[in-house]
Formats: sequence, structure tokens, C-alpha cells
Amino acid sequence: MKLANIITSDGIHLAADTDRGPVDLTAAGCSVSLRDLMEGADLAEPAAIAADETLPVLERETLRFANVVKPVGKLLCVGFNYKKHTDAAGFELPKAPNLFSKFANALVPCGAEVELPPWEVSYDYEAELVVVLGKSAWGVSEEEAMDCVFGYTCGNDLSCREPQFRSSQFLVGKTMPGFGPCGPWVVTADSFDPSEPHRIRSYVNGELRQDGCVTEMIYNCAQLISYASKYIRLEPGDLIFTGTPNGVALEKKDEGDKVWLKPGDTVDVEIEGIGRLTNPMV
Repeated sequence: MKLANIITSDGIHLAADTDRGPVDLTAAGCSVSLRDLMEGADLAEPAAIAADETLPVLERETLRFANVVKPVGKLLCVGFNYKKHTDAAGFELPKAPNLFSKFANALVPCGAEVELPPWEVSYDYEAELVVVLGKSAWGVSEEEAMDCVFGYTCGNDLSCREPQFRSSQFLVGKTMPGFGPCGPWVVTADSFDPSEPHRIRSYVNGELRQDGCVTEMIYNCAQLISYASKYIRLEPGDLIFTGTPNGVALEKKDEGDKVWLKPGDTVDVEIEGIGRLTNPMV
């Protein structure tokens, strides 16, 4: 199933994207939230309601999305997890997953405006597959890891490059408010297989910038979850940004060729089988 949190006049509702179009499950009487489902509630009720062909279909263009998870848990990110990107950026391949984090206020939904503060310039985009946890994971094996996944969504690991590489810690270049857009839809794990070659792309103002495949990851989802769980207790609703393919502005060798994001730009992240995440820069 494809599920989302949408903003309505009555608050945040659970919606599903069906073959007919989006439907409001909460308005149709669904008693569970997206967070409930992430924490183990049965999918049977929302699935049955979504299958009702008498439900009114929402206009896709007028949907207002809320964050994919509320309250926001941990936002865990993986650096240099695609070989072509790592090579193009001039870094060595990691000997283990390169983990860093973002703070909770970095998470924003599809459609949200992202502020690019005027005191920095080197703003960059990163299209990423994001894993949504559905079970606690502490010291799990790779064989156990995928049982901890609720679903997957699109993410944009927005970055400010100069402060990112000012020290060995990426944090200050990664966690400005709004620098972790995710959504709009969360596809449940039974409907999306990250071991299949789903294309992942980014666009800036409609121009294709990145065009990769999720199977090109150096460390796959099971390896990332297992490794992270050895040091971080993962919980339902935690998000893992799994890394970005090549094509980002950072990779340009000459500074003059690096086309950084600026106010007025719009960034789209599209993952085959999940959807399209759109955010304007302001």
C-alpha cells in the first residue's frame, strides 16, 4: 500500500493512494493512524477501506502533505553509499557504513518550502531512498533486519557543502531546518523490494541531475540496518536516508562549474514504485 499523512480541515488524516486515486481513510472511518501502523497496528483495516470503490477520490493537485512520521524519531543518514558518487566526489570507498544524523526539525513534508539562509552558498541536493522502521532493532543480524522495516519513502538529504567538510563531522552542513524532506507516500514493505532495480532520480527546475538505481548501493538496506543497530537502538518511525547516487553539484571538479541551489529553485526526487517528492527552495 501507499500511505500518507495529509492535512485536512479536521487535522491530519491517513490517506492511501489507490488505483483510482488518493482516498481519505480517516474520513471513511479508519481508526488507525500512520504512526499506529508503523508501531505494529494491523494493515487489514486500512486495506479493506481503501478497496471500497465507492469512496470519493481526492484531487491529487490539492493534497497537502504532513510529515511522514509524527512525532519525529531519529533521522539517520548514510554518506558515500554509491560507488559512482563516491568516486566522482573524490573520496575513498567506505570500509563500513558512514553514518551521521539530522535533528528532528530537518524533517519536512512534500510541498514544504525549504529556507536557504543567506549566510551560506554551497547548497546541494541528494536524492535518497529512505527506510521507515516498523520494529525496534538492537543488535539485529542482516537476516533479521528486513523484518524491522515498515516501508520506504523518497528523501532529499539537502546539504550545505562548505560547513559539511569544515571538519570530520558532517552535522552542521546537514541539519539546517528543513534539510530532510521526505514523502509524500510511504510504500509498505510488502509492496516495494529494494533489491529490485528501482530508478532514483533528482531534478532541479525540471532538469535531470541524478539518475541511478537503488541496487547500486554499496551497503544494502539489510546491511545498513544491521550495522546501525549495533550502535543505535532503532525504533518504529525512525528514518534511514540510505545515500545518494552520482550527479550532485559537489562532484564538479571546478568551483565555477558547481551549480548550487538557490532561492527560487525547485527540487524533485523521484523513485520508481514510490512517487515524487517536490520542495521549493526559498
